[in-house]
Amino acid sequence: MRALAVLTLRNEGAFVLEWLAHHQAVGFTDFLVFSNDCDDGTDTMLDRLAALGHLTHIRNDGPHEGGVQWAAMKQADKHPLVRQADWILPLDIDEFVNIHVGDRTLPALLAALPDASAITLTWRLFGNAGVVRFEDRPVTEQFTRAAPDVILWPWRANMFKTLFRNDKTYRKLGVHRPRNPHPDRIAQARWFDGSGRELPEKFSRQRIFSNQGQTHFDLVQLNHYPLGAMESYILKCDRGRAVHGAERLGMDYWVERNFAQAEDTTISAMFPARNTRLAALRSDPELARLHDESVVWRRTRFDTLMGEEHNRALFGRLLMAPPSQPVGLQAARFLSSYAFGQFRETP
Repeated sequence: MRALAVLTLRNEGAFVLEWLAHHQAVGFTDFLVFSNDCDDGTDTMLDRLAALGHLTHIRNDGPHEGGVQWAAMKQADKHPLVRQADWILPLDIDEFVNIHVGDRTLPALLAALPDASAITLTWRLFGNAGVVRFEDRPVTEQFTRAAPDVILWPWRANMFKTLFRNDKTYRKLGVHRPRNPHPDRIAQARWFDGSGRELPEKFSRQRIFSNQGQTHFDLVQLNHYPLGAMESYILKCDRGRAVHGAERLGMDYWVERNFAQAEDTTISAMFPARNTRLAALRSDPELARLHDESVVWRRTRFDTLMGEEHNRALFGRLLMAPPSQPVGLQAARFLSSYAFGQFRETP
């Protein structure tokens, strides 16, 4: 069984080795990685990882019609690794597959859902939890405070990425879900959520977020670390969004993701297997050097960015802002009603 993870990134060299070691331990067999416009040596690190046989690296320096990730997905559609894969999952560098069944690997998840054409891996958002300084140690160990199991608003907290069977039911990759369904095959597609429930037919065609008011993590979740340390968030804002081109991040993105109500350390079950692979990667002197250089670059870049008033102002707001509070049931219903044209009274 060949399972392919597709990754797009820029200036994330400090996080690459952890992400790769984790997903190797989870059971992905192939990695197709696109980099663009890197200043921190991420692209050189990926070249070294490719030379060592750990992944396939494609430089995607543009132009990026429709956004960086969409440009990468279009290239991936034509790549031999995509054609050869049995299962495919597009991911970001701040997303970690966290399986709760069997030995917590991909084969165990697929064995639990043998009839699945696709499995929705719903985000569990991990907030900043007051971490100010960037540290060179695993993200999955630093950030353990997350959104509650069930969160009603914002709806983006229930978004998912899709692990899908590459059986020609879908003919193009997408950021959150596969696209271009085959008209003769789509009716047979069976989608399941991360708790093992079979999903209605509309999920096979258009949804990108899970049903609100339910937990979706019994079998698998997607740990999402969109904020990191406050220092790292300043660099993320400087980099911009991969999907939406040059759209700038700010406090709105932070507030909608900075949840810390629940402690979740379930991913720690993978640490021993991850650490074995991480040690093997770091044993290569060239990779170790490139990693260290990317860490230095991040710290230097932060110092440079803080010389600009708008970045200092944003950092100050991050320091002042408390963790976000989930919206209550009545208010969530009020907000959600506007998406469906059924207006209710003020919450």
